[in-house]
Amino acid sequence: MRALRALIRAIGTVILVPLLLFEEWGWGPLAALMARLSRLPLWARLEDRLRKLPPWGALLAFFVPMLLLLPVKLLALFLFGHGHAASGVTVLVLAKLIGTAIVARIFQLVEGPLMRIAWFARWYPRWKTWKDHVLTLVRQSRPWRVVRALNRRIVRGWQRLRAG
Repeated sequence: MRALRALIRAIGTVILVPLLLFEEWGWGPLAALMARLSRLPLWARLEDRLRKLPPWGALLAFFVPMLLLLPVKLLALFLFGHGHAASGVTVLVLAKLIGTAIVARIFQLVEGPLMRIAWFARWYPRWKTWKDHVLTLVRQSRPWRVVRALNRRIVRGWQRLRAG
């Protein structure tokens, strides 16, 4: 039973790590990009309404975009299944980018009310601690360090090429 639990945890981690890395990379910048839309009067009113939601309304506002993107992700699977891999990847990447941008911004707007929901206030810090721990382990791993070093070399080479 212990071995099965370890196997499930390992598989779950392998599946979740790329998603966590993407979320970590995109959460702040994409939320900031969405925040720029608040310059538009209609968008500013929508954000103001989100900020004023009661806790359970905030929870609904937080999860609805994820649910709305589910059919788009199913479309991507359909495209994969019918031999349109490039289209499927494009749809999936766009859905992930747009979904992350919207959910990140909504979370910024409704984090206060969400923290007034007892179970959310209890589990969110645990999730964040676990996620940060996993990402720290990934960043300390040899493959991560090798890829980061290679990336820095490519960036420096590109900069020299552009300057020269």
